[in-house]
Amino acid sequence: MSAPRALWVLAGPRARQRLREHGLRAADVRAVAGAAGGPKGLVLNALDRFVFGHWLSEHAGPLHLLGASIGAWRMACACRRDADAALREMAQDYIEQRYEHQPGKPPKAAHVSAMFSQALQRRFGGREAEVLAHPGRRLHVFTSRGKGLLARQGRVRTPLGYLGAFAANLMHRRVMGTLLERVVFSDMRDALPLALREYPTHRVALNAENLAASILASCSIPFWLDAVHDIAGAPRGAYWDGGITDYHLHLDYTALNDGVVLIPHFQPTLVPGWLDKPFKARHRASARLDNVVLLVPRPEWISTLPRGKLPDRGDFKLYGDDADSRMRAWRIALAESERLADEFQQLVAAPSMHADALP
Repeated sequence: MSAPRALWVLAGPRARQRLREHGLRAADVRAVAGAAGGPKGLVLNALDRFVFGHWLSEHAGPLHLLGASIGAWRMACACRRDADAALREMAQDYIEQRYEHQPGKPPKAAHVSAMFSQALQRRFGGREAEVLAHPGRRLHVFTSRGKGLLARQGRVRTPLGYLGAFAANLMHRRVMGTLLERVVFSDMRDALPLALREYPTHRVALNAENLAASILASCSIPFWLDAVHDIAGAPRGAYWDGGITDYHLHLDYTALNDGVVLIPHFQPTLVPGWLDKPFKARHRASARLDNVVLLVPRPEWISTLPRGKLPDRGDFKLYGDDADSRMRAWRIALAESERLADEFQQLVAAPSMHADALP
C-alpha cells in the first residue's frame, strides 16, 4: 500500500483563482507568516528550509516575514545568510532542549527562560546585522505586552491578570485589549503592509539591541517562561508570547491582494488568539484571508508519526524524565517531514495548482 500524501494546500478564494491560472510562483509571494504552536512547528522545518533556503532565494523583495512565538524564531532564522543551515540548527536546538527540575515537577520558568536566552545568543549573538540587513526580507516579531495587572510579572498578579484576560476575551477579542496589547518589533525599511486591528498596537524598530530579547519575549509562554521586561526601544512593561494576541496570525492581509500570503502551518484553521482556542466560531476563514495560501500536513500523514500525532508541548509531560525517548520521537517526525518539502517542490514546478477552500 502506498504511503499517504503528506501535504494539503488550502487557500482563500482570490488565492485559489491565482493558483488555478498561474500556479504558485515565488515572485507572487508578498509575505510569509509563522504561527505560534511550540513543538508542532518542528514538522514544518524541512518545508521552511526548502522555501527560504532555495525556492525564495532569488525573491527580489521586499518579502515580509511575520512571526509569533516559534514562528518568530523560524522567521528570524529565515533572515540569516544561510537560511537552510540556520533553520536546521533551530530544529536541533529545539529537539535537544533539556531542563533541570525536581522529580515529578516541571522546570522553573526562570530556568527555562535562561536556557532559551542562551540558545538565542548562541545563534543570533553577533549576527544581528546579518538578520536585519537581509537585502529582500523584512522581519516582524509579534509580542504581547501586559497592561494593568499584567504590566509586571508577579506571583499573584500574573495569574489574576490572565484570569481577567480570559474573562475579557470571552466577551470579545477587543475587550482583552484592556489587559494586553500587541507590540510588533519590526524592520522599518518598509511600511508594514497590514491593518492591525482589534488590539492597541505599537510598532517598534527592530535593532541589534532588541532582536534576541524580542524573540525571547515572543516565545515566553505564560507560566512556562518568565516575561521579558522593559525591552530596549519599546514601551516599558512585561512582554509575553506573541501568540496570546496573535496565535496563528489570523490578520487582515487584504492590503497584499496583488500577490499571496504563504503560511506553512500545522492545522487547517488559523486561530486568532491563544485564548480563542475553545471558541471554534472564531477559527473560521474570513475575507481577510482571501489571498492566503496555507500549507498543512494531512491528517492521514500525521497518523503515521510516533503516537499518531504531531510533536507538542504535552510530550514533555508524556515522556517525563525520559528525554531521550522524546528526542527520538521528535527526530522521527522531523525526518518524515521531508515529505512535505518534496511534495511542495513538485507542486510549485507545475503551471497550475489545486487548492481546497479554507474551512
